[in-house]
Amino acid sequence: MKKLPRIAAVSVLALGIAQAWAADLKVGFISSLSGPVSALGIPYEKGIRAAIAEHPALAGHKVELIVLDDASDPTTAGRNARKLVVEDKVDVLIGTSGVPGAMAIAAVARELNTPLISPTPVTIPGPEGAWTVTVSQPFPLMVAAVVDRMKKSGVKTVAFIGFSDALGDLAYDSLMKSAEAAGIKVVANERYARSDSSVAGQVLKIISTRPDAVFAGNSGTPGALPYLALAERGYKGQIYGTHGLINADFVRVGGASIEGLQVPSGPVLVADQLPDSNPIKKVSMAFRSAYQKANGSAPNDAFSSYTYDAYLLLADAASRTKGEPGTPAYRTALRDAIVSTKELAGTHGIYNFKPDNRYGSDQRAVVIVRSEKGQWKLVP
Repeated sequence: MKKLPRIAAVSVLALGIAQAWAADLKVGFISSLSGPVSALGIPYEKGIRAAIAEHPALAGHKVELIVLDDASDPTTAGRNARKLVVEDKVDVLIGTSGVPGAMAIAAVARELNTPLISPTPVTIPGPEGAWTVTVSQPFPLMVAAVVDRMKKSGVKTVAFIGFSDALGDLAYDSLMKSAEAAGIKVVANERYARSDSSVAGQVLKIISTRPDAVFAGNSGTPGALPYLALAERGYKGQIYGTHGLINADFVRVGGASIEGLQVPSGPVLVADQLPDSNPIKKVSMAFRSAYQKANGSAPNDAFSSYTYDAYLLLADAASRTKGEPGTPAYRTALRDAIVSTKELAGTHGIYNFKPDNRYGSDQRAVVIVRSEKGQWKLVP
């Protein structure tokens, strides 16, 4: 009989509060609090702070959070990771806001034998990724759901436009694989840098192919550029995107140009529409309450909940880890506990990890939502 998902219960997490303090458990948190990826990075920080405010101790250890800004720069992200491990002696790394930065941190995590929980999708095959897991859904899983929606909507041809970096590559490769299986032809592959201010040339090329739909492989505020350009040129086809677009700044900048945009999301975004029997609903509603209390407003993005899930994953693993924080043996034991997590309910899905699997999500972690008058609505 399949085991029911284990919800990271308050009673388990709060156990350490009543115990005498042992050594602090140090969490090194890296996020893009400035630069072009800050629309993701700022919510990430709000999410982790809400989680720690709700549960300041794990397994008898007070949690010490050390936050560093990588300014949306992968090189800085890697340098920050090294500082946190070598100088601050953190037990675990959480971060960052973009795929290139997360890959830089993962390299440091592997070199210095420190577990990394990434809130952004990062694919590192083989031994190089042995110390990394991600609570974000894998791109193939999310893009496959979008392509399924395209097929149901009668799409025969789709044009791609995305970032000229690792995230863009992930999105494009995922689209190609799913589109081929669905009998949909990809007619364009246009790219742009996150810092670009115009994609007029790329969009003109896309429109010339007369695609039934356009799929953008991007994230955050810079992700609005293609949709703005398509609207300016009167494109009337269907528009799709990734789960990296669900944040308030993107909606504000995109405005009317993103009306009807369909993207994949974790269930947290529509938690109030889930049945009470769904364990994701209970955790998601607890997240909303913790976020409201910590930040003075309700969450309006899908990113802050990723770092909340990262903390739940850490909490569950810490409850199964022996030894004292601050030692190489503890970091190894913590990593082993993280990669053996089974049926842990979070806001974005039910997490199951294996030593050779960086992602813990399955089909339970995906819904499709549509932008309607500045709000994200569940697509039946």
